[in-house]
Amino acid sequence: MTPAEAGVRKDRRMARYGKAAGKSVKRAMHKKKKGTLKSGKSRKKVKSRKQAIAIGLSEARKKGAKVPKKKAA
Repeated sequence: MTPAEAGVRKDRRMARYGKAAGKSVKRAMHKKKKGTLKSGKSRKKVKSRKQAIAIGLSEARKKGAKVPKKKAA
């Protein structure tokens, strides 16, 4: 198998996340950068990028967007 064939095969995989999930994460990131993204019951300001992404994906799941299940901790 040539590297070119491997690249074609890689592109044919199904996307893990839907477009709606991407939009939700993008919105959460913008809110984080503005400093208005809040988290949980305490409504504390989100400081980390990872937490902002997690909030965006969580919101997407609630809306029914295509997002993989959470990994068990």
